[in-house]
Amino acid sequence: MQIKLPRLYAIIDPAQADGRPLMEIVDQLLAAGVKLVQLRDKHASSAVLYSSAQQIGASVRKAGGIFVVNDRADVARAMDADGVHLGQDDLPVESARTLLGPDKMIGYSTHTLAQVREGDQSSADYIAFGPIWMTPSKENPELVVGLEGLREARKATRKPLVAIGGITLENVPAVIEAGADSVAVIRALVGVTDIRKRAEEFLDQVSSAMSREA
Repeated sequence: MQIKLPRLYAIIDPAQADGRPLMEIVDQLLAAGVKLVQLRDKHASSAVLYSSAQQIGASVRKAGGIFVVNDRADVARAMDADGVHLGQDDLPVESARTLLGPDKMIGYSTHTLAQVREGDQSSADYIAFGPIWMTPSKENPELVVGLEGLREARKATRKPLVAIGGITLENVPAVIEAGADSVAVIRALVGVTDIRKRAEEFLDQVSSAMSREA
């Protein structure tokens, strides 16, 4: 499936929400114009994750956006999400494709060039690469790949490339210049008081950076 990823990839995670209700966060993101939302919850039971995904997915779709479940292809299928995002320890891409079918979006997290090349040969629709910089959003983060690593990853795949890890308003232009098609943001986006304003700032920054690269 050929896809055009939104330039800003918002990831919401209860562990990064400072106790804020997830639906409140989602509403603020959608009000700002965010069009791609992933739900990541490493600690929820299947029942809780399914319930959260149903609620969030309904809101995202009503706003004309794309909703993706992290890790859990089974939950994505059960609630008919737009797709799933898989890590290195999750279900293999082709197994998830068999489960979800050809019309659902599958993302694949990578941290090395070998993994990027593997993902490029798979049926994944996009590849996430990182962490670009140190990030507090993961409990056991992988080694930082940096901007030079991102440039090499860009050369290693024809698929849309999502940069993740330590992305801020200030470093978005450098990430876009290095070859990212989209930027995935967690803490810098949802860990602030005014989430809508921050999301608008990110959208403006990403749009400006993309215009300079065009």
